[in-house]
Amino acid sequence: MAREELARFLRERRAGLRPHEIGLPTSTPRRIPGLRREEVAELAHMSVDYYTRLEQARGPRPSPRILDALAQALRLTPAGRSHLFHLAGSSAPPGTNAVQRVRPQVARMLRRLPETGAIVTDAAYGVVAWNPLAQALLGDDLGRGTTNLAQRRFLGQGRMYESSSAEEFGHIVVARLRRAATRYPHDTQLTALLTELRSGSEEFRKIWETRPVHAPGHRTKTLDHPSAGKLRLDCDVLLVPEDDQEVVLMTADPGSPSARTLRRLAARVTRSSGWPDA
Repeated sequence: MAREELARFLRERRAGLRPHEIGLPTSTPRRIPGLRREEVAELAHMSVDYYTRLEQARGPRPSPRILDALAQALRLTPAGRSHLFHLAGSSAPPGTNAVQRVRPQVARMLRRLPETGAIVTDAAYGVVAWNPLAQALLGDDLGRGTTNLAQRRFLGQGRMYESSSAEEFGHIVVARLRRAATRYPHDTQLTALLTELRSGSEEFRKIWETRPVHAPGHRTKTLDHPSAGKLRLDCDVLLVPEDDQEVVLMTADPGSPSARTLRRLAARVTRSSGWPDA
């Protein structure tokens, strides 16, 4: 446990918060602009003496429950929360539920990739953001129906075009859902999804029992698109680790017939969707 660094981090975070940010009145004059120690202690449901000892590098090693309370009281970001646990010599447990919101900068990135199909999936394989080309590639009902790729793959909910990687993708989905079940045991939406998949798909149950392991990376597939024909696509994954999300990028080799077809398809869907070209 790095007591001095932990104490400094707590003091700096407390000094950086303003009363109005946590709903406290601002009419009372303050000697310093940040929060008082007793205010942080009250927000974290701990004694002022205990919190003061932490800030003075005299306290015992705080438990994960105490650290979580401090992270909430100090309005820490996921990265700040992880750093707090690291300074206290603990591993930060995941949040209660899979994150389904998309960071604005990630959403903006999708708009800047006009000739790349791009989606963002959460830990339960729900598609939480996409661009027009991805919608054209994955099924034009995306966003108007089922957006969870596990339900599409195993339960046939929503349109999915024929792909050479369908079997491999099934194992990838199950591997990720297994990780999610371990990380978010109290996520009721995830629990309901797994129950639905187990009861509705024998294939899902069989793959689940094999305990597949898969690391995000590169793969190539051939997609049989109803209007564009066969497309050879490269699929690459970028991680958003703080939110346990993945950005999947679908491209074609430069100069290939698939790349030319993808460019025409992108131009068509961009015009029809009204999205900017870049």
